Amino acid sequence: MSGKILVGTASWSDPGFVERWYPKKMLAGERLGWYAQHFDLVEVNSTFYSVPEPRLVERWCAATPDAFTFDVKMHQLFSFHSTPAKLLPPDLQRRAETDAKGRVKPTPVVQEALLKNFLRSMSIFADVGKLGVLLLQLSPAFSPRKHELSELEPLIRMLSDYDLAIEFRNRNWAIGDQLESTLDFMGEQRAIFVNVDAPASDHFTMMPSEIDEVTNPKAAYLRLHGRNAKAYITGKTVAARFDYDYSDDEIAEVAERSKKLAQKARELHVIFNNNNLDYAPRAALRLRKALGQIVRAPAETLELF
Repeated sequence: MSGKILVGTASWSDPGFVERWYPKKMLAGERLGWYAQHFDLVEVNSTFYSVPEPRLVERWCAATPDAFTFDVKMHQLFSFHSTPAKLLPPDLQRRAETDAKGRVKPTPVVQEALLKNFLRSMSIFADVGKLGVLLLQLSPAFSPRKHELSELEPLIRMLSDYDLAIEFRNRNWAIGDQLESTLDFMGEQRAIFVNVDAPASDHFTMMPSEIDEVTNPKAAYLRLHGRNAKAYITGKTVAARFDYDYSDDEIAEVAERSKKLAQKARELHVIFNNNNLDYAPRAALRLRKALGQIVRAPAETLELF
């Protein structure tokens, strides 16, 4: 039996979306509702930088249909990124230990306090049935040479009531003998391995695209970063790094890959992260069409089809 395939984009409010995809003069507060006419899934990326206020999450829930799903990226403090204190909630900024450069020392006390704050907002999604997967996007600095997978276990335990997806950003976790160990760990922890479509390169920050693994039968995850290797490595902004417009043939490839992954899980989440201009939402709509899904396309986007 094939699982349900949900398709969406990483964020719904990138500048390129606003400039090129949303109707002109649409108010900021109307965009999520309009996005939800096209897709039943979105990946919230702003949470990587700050914990959303509960009232904001309530507005997001109110703006979307009952069956809409929010996948939410974990705050960067949890994913081994160097984190400025200013990205913590004000009360934690005062309590956190920092180094000489103002970077937070990720002590258990601070991490647990931040997680409590974060999950308070996530509970609002969960209470109305709209919380999908929590996404932990690890730093490329989290490598097998310097780290152990067991370092992830405390956070995984604290999130045992949630579906946690983990995206490795250092390819050394997914090559040679290490791949089997990585997948075994993910399966034992019932964490969701994030499969990717990324540039074909041996650069250490680029995960192999040929891996299609499901480590938790409840859900599979596929993130599409585009295939522009030079931009991925040298880009200074999100739009520059993920500057790639998928061709129709490539969308057809992604559709077949999605169908195969969906055969292994009850649900597959497909997220387009090629967030330059309006490439991501248009690619996501084309994938939905390739999958034979009903695309609710208002007049402004009918030219896509």
